[in-house]
Amino acid sequence: MKKIKEEKVVVNGNKVSTKTATNNQEIANDFYKQTLTLLKDSPTPYLLGGGYAMYEYTGIVRDMKDLDIFCKPSEYQYHLKYLNDKGYQTEITDARWLAKVFQNGYYIDIIFDTVNNICTVDDSWYEHAVKGKVFGIPVKFLAPEELIWCKIYVQNRERYDGADVNHLFLKYGHKLDWKRLFRRMDQHWQLLFSQIINFQFVYPADRDIIPRWLFDELMQRAQHQYELPASVEKVCRGPIIDQTQYKTDITEWEYKVVTIKTI
Repeated sequence: MKKIKEEKVVVNGNKVSTKTATNNQEIANDFYKQTLTLLKDSPTPYLLGGGYAMYEYTGIVRDMKDLDIFCKPSEYQYHLKYLNDKGYQTEITDARWLAKVFQNGYYIDIIFDTVNNICTVDDSWYEHAVKGKVFGIPVKFLAPEELIWCKIYVQNRERYDGADVNHLFLKYGHKLDWKRLFRRMDQHWQLLFSQIINFQFVYPADRDIIPRWLFDELMQRAQHQYELPASVEKVCRGPIIDQTQYKTDITEWEYKVVTIKTI
């Protein structure tokens, strides 16, 4: 009898059988469900992001390698203490933006900023949160505008979230608060413009999902920038979207990441 070759998939960089992958996901889901149940009774608020928020807004199903919990910088310590008291292992991974909670090899990210310190969680994030359920547990999802705002800065070699943003535009664009998203991206409007151009390339039949007023405003800004003088300082803003690939620009080509002038 011919032996049937066991199908394998890649999980966290390792090849495992589909059965093992399924079992691992079930164990992870139990961990996430247990944690969300505990957080439901916590006095400290939080928002749910990551793959679960993507599913809420786009319907895209993916294996959840972790759980993304968002809260204000002043709140993450309370989440860590609360879950540590419940038997979880905790760590402050990066005091600028990230903490983690572990149990039996699985983990949860507690996010209170972004690695570039641009998308700091504040009260307005809670005010615009979207109610829903995960594993039957009531939760509040990160608003789609904040989800896009965070993801649009993730353009690393190792991870690029542009496809996620395109899917959010496609599946939730008719409900998006585009004016609010525009305000969020006002300082770095070029990133929003480039993402919109990317979206229209990927989905030419769906270009009208992007409001015409927004496209016209961004196009006008792009044209008007040539009427202004170039920056005196040689600045590279690459590290805002990718923290590894612009090292040469800073260390060898004498571009500056931050310019500070004293008077």
